Amino acid sequence: MLKNIIRIVSTLVGFATGYQVAGTDFATHVMAMANIPPTPETTIAASITSGSAFGLIFYFITPWVINRIVRFTRWVESKMTDIPTQDIALGFLGVLLGLLVATPVSFALYRIPLVGSYLSPGVMLVMAYLGFTVVNSRKEELAFFTNIFKSGKALERQARLLKVLDTSVIIDGRIMDICTTGFVEGVMIIPGFVLEELRHIADSSDLLKRNRGRRGLDILNKMQKDLKVPVQIWEEDFEDLSEVDSKLVRLTKKIKGKIVTNDYNLNKVCELQGVPVLNINELANAVKPVVLPGEEMVVQVIKDGKEAGQGVAYLDDGTMIVVENGRRYIGDKLDVVVTSVLQTAAGRMIFAKPKASMEKAYSGVK
Repeated sequence: MLKNIIRIVSTLVGFATGYQVAGTDFATHVMAMANIPPTPETTIAASITSGSAFGLIFYFITPWVINRIVRFTRWVESKMTDIPTQDIALGFLGVLLGLLVATPVSFALYRIPLVGSYLSPGVMLVMAYLGFTVVNSRKEELAFFTNIFKSGKALERQARLLKVLDTSVIIDGRIMDICTTGFVEGVMIIPGFVLEELRHIADSSDLLKRNRGRRGLDILNKMQKDLKVPVQIWEEDFEDLSEVDSKLVRLTKKIKGKIVTNDYNLNKVCELQGVPVLNINELANAVKPVVLPGEEMVVQVIKDGKEAGQGVAYLDDGTMIVVENGRRYIGDKLDVVVTSVLQTAAGRMIFAKPKASMEKAYSGVK
């Protein structure tokens, strides 16, 4: 369809060109040589004839011209594919600089009689080529120019890779295992005020808090020594804020990063303020194996449940299994059949019944 439209337009252009050619001195001279008197009727007839001839010529040569243009553009495209984008940008800059330098010289040369009109475009072409050649030969020295195109996206990508760790996720320790697997990339940011909070916890008189604080400091030391992911201490503090959570939110907004946390309340505050959050607990729940009703498993009942006769067991990932009539099996390993699965904000709960009782009930019904 497009080719047909171009062909029609080309025919009209050819007709207009031929019509104009019929009014030139050359056409008048040809008519005089053919002994055709230059009357208005003969002039109009000559214009129409010339326009029709040119229109037919343009009509028939248009497909050939289009094919040659398409082949040329494909050839140029194939050659340009192997050229780096920064080289093309530098070459374009060199051509512009060459033309800019050549412009005043070209105007001066154009005024020279006879040869000026030929020297002027020649100088423009030569200077454009020189500009292209000189700039490309200095592309290593002009690397700062190509960095302009990369800096915006690079800074945006770098900001997305900044992960701000809070106190809870450091003490938890699973962030180190996640980083070791390579699923988390970027720079782990440890704010100075978080480090200070860990020190206060490690110096607490309460034994449990003291152990948690020391565990967090030990994990930080291991992360700095063993992880391939870079870990940096961010010393900036926000004196106008007293709460560590508020400081974390402000810092993350400032550097346009993401908070890594286990704190449910901090997670909600970040969501309200539009701060990206990576919650380790949500990740742990997401990667837990899927258990469907009817599946069988072997568990060890370790304590009684809230309801009468219930027993409680746990999977290796910490998922709680409530076993109906499992209280009598506390301390024993038991084959159970999953009856239902409940997903809550705190995690996943599995409800099951002893396999023996299910088989007995089934045989009784049968």
